[in-house]
Amino acid sequence: MLSENPILFDRDLSWLSFNERVLNEALADDVPLLEKINFLAIYSSNLDEFYRVRMPVLLALDKLSRKDNNEISIADDLLLNANEAIHEQQETYGKILKEIIIPQLHQNKIDFIYGKPIPKSLAAEVSSYFLSQVLAFLQPVDLSNGNEAFFPENNALYFVINLTQGDVEKTTILNIPSNHLSRFYKITKGDNLVIIFLDDIIKANLNLLFADTKINSCCSFKITRDAEIDLKDEYAGNLAEQLEKQLQKRDFGLATRFLYQPGLPEETLSLIIEKLNLKKANLVAGGNYHNLKDLADFPVKEAKLSNPKWEKISYPKLIVGKTLSEQIHKKDILINTPYQSYDAILRFFNEAATNPKVEEIYVTLYRVASDSKIVNALISAAKNGKKVSVLVELKARFDEANNIKWAKKMKEAGVKISYSVTALKVHAKIALVKSKEGLRTSYVGLLATGNFNETTANFYTDHILMTADSDLLREMELLFIFLAKRVKPSDTDFIQFNHLLVAQFNLQETFLALISREIDNALAGKEASITIKLNNLEEKVLISKLYEASNAGVKVNLIVRGICRLVPAVENQSENITVTRIVDRYLEHGRIFVFHNLGEPKIYLGSADWMNRNIYRRIEVCFPLRDEQIKKQLLAILDLQMQDNVKAVRLDGNLKNEPIVNKNEPIQSQYRICQLLKDEKDEK
Repeated sequence: MLSENPILFDRDLSWLSFNERVLNEALADDVPLLEKINFLAIYSSNLDEFYRVRMPVLLALDKLSRKDNNEISIADDLLLNANEAIHEQQETYGKILKEIIIPQLHQNKIDFIYGKPIPKSLAAEVSSYFLSQVLAFLQPVDLSNGNEAFFPENNALYFVINLTQGDVEKTTILNIPSNHLSRFYKITKGDNLVIIFLDDIIKANLNLLFADTKINSCCSFKITRDAEIDLKDEYAGNLAEQLEKQLQKRDFGLATRFLYQPGLPEETLSLIIEKLNLKKANLVAGGNYHNLKDLADFPVKEAKLSNPKWEKISYPKLIVGKTLSEQIHKKDILINTPYQSYDAILRFFNEAATNPKVEEIYVTLYRVASDSKIVNALISAAKNGKKVSVLVELKARFDEANNIKWAKKMKEAGVKISYSVTALKVHAKIALVKSKEGLRTSYVGLLATGNFNETTANFYTDHILMTADSDLLREMELLFIFLAKRVKPSDTDFIQFNHLLVAQFNLQETFLALISREIDNALAGKEASITIKLNNLEEKVLISKLYEASNAGVKVNLIVRGICRLVPAVENQSENITVTRIVDRYLEHGRIFVFHNLGEPKIYLGSADWMNRNIYRRIEVCFPLRDEQIKKQLLAILDLQMQDNVKAVRLDGNLKNEPIVNKNEPIQSQYRICQLLKDEKDEK
């Protein structure tokens, strides 16, 4: 029976637990120095997004929960616990930088000036750089002048400076122009490299900007703003125009965090809160430097301080005189990025654009590369006289502007552009190509777990099925027909899916039925197991069903990268469930669903996480694997991930990332998967 009130982790605390796991990679002894720095950048970027997307929700829920007669119920200490978790992680972050990163850089003859004065021997060169390059971008604002309006940009960097000119005391805000200049300035001195923050260069030369002025204090700050976009729930009108207008407002959203340097005088803090309308923002005393996501552009590139390169596997084999479509018609092909090259996917679209037999191309685009070769191929296809229909999801958060840009370019080239309805995102990753072979129509298609994006394919682990399976492709064509109508699933009764799992139609009910089958087998004393790999696990109905499976004796292995609301190892609820997290050089992104099925496994891949938005508010597609060789390969990949005892941790009942300590032979799954796929290629 499904429990109406299952025990669950809080969604946001679980997300913060994942970000802690990212931070822990910067602590790991086996992670090279520049990779440690990159993990610090990823952690900072993730935290910024948390404050933009989730903190507004926590603040609103906290406020509502305190009102009388409210219907909102949240834990009284949720906001407090989130802030405490962030504070502890920030403390760890500072220690990693000061006690690990900076000393190791020094050992490699790199002096990273962090929280200390710029050496006097470099003062002249730094001042010259300030005067010739930096000064042009500085725009001081007198905060003491009540007539001058000032609105800090989202996540931009500023100083607040208390100064005295003659007998007059002023409070001035000064921008740190990291949007125009590199955040880091490097100076080579013999065999040594010195790296200096742009912030410190400005701070050390304030006397050149404010002549005849006494600087009393100078502290850095930044403001993070709510990133949500308010789109009306309607199903007509120009969604692109509506979205463009909202995007212009995004960076003017409500301030959710005011992050400032410790030591900021109390009276100055009060003045800023009043003048900049920060009364509802989270006030956070951070370190001396903010926006440390800029560490992703740390100006050191030394191979010995980075991960050794894993050569991409070229697959499938190029057969001279045969198109990729001809190869797909003979046998399904599965591309596993980034281990295997993305070239085959680019070739799929390029051949479709130029093959005279191809008449129609259909594709969904969610997040595309900023200079997308795939979109350029679609534009070429349209100009070559083919019918090209593209569903562009404009509401892909933080990629809206890029998607609008490409949608306009494709439309100008003759591509038929469709958008999803306002209240429904299309998150499916599918493409269909129709060709004419004499009097016969021929189909080939792509079904993927990740976006059609050649940039992210370099570091996202995903799976792309290239198939000519008519059962799957005819249903895919039906889905494209439905999407072109721009209606809600509840408004149609002409589509039935028997092979594809499509959210809003049959996805949830099919997964529930597959779990039920394993429950029945376990209760009958037969072997039963479920292995599921996801980015996020949140939806209560499916979690409750997994709890039911656990209680029936089904062995449930979960690999969940990020949010996981399911609580493992709870008596009479989840004793047979393990939750594994893997954080390594590549971002785990593929979704895989395996049901034992009495030794004849049912395996699905797809775009759908088990979150409320994916199950109830998106069009998602999961698809079965039918080729026995591909199924065997996927099971081997999953088995390696379950054996990982180097980069995997187990999530415990308190949201802690517990290392796997019973190590026999070290198994780093991403490395082993790379070797597995290389060995398989060599055997063919």
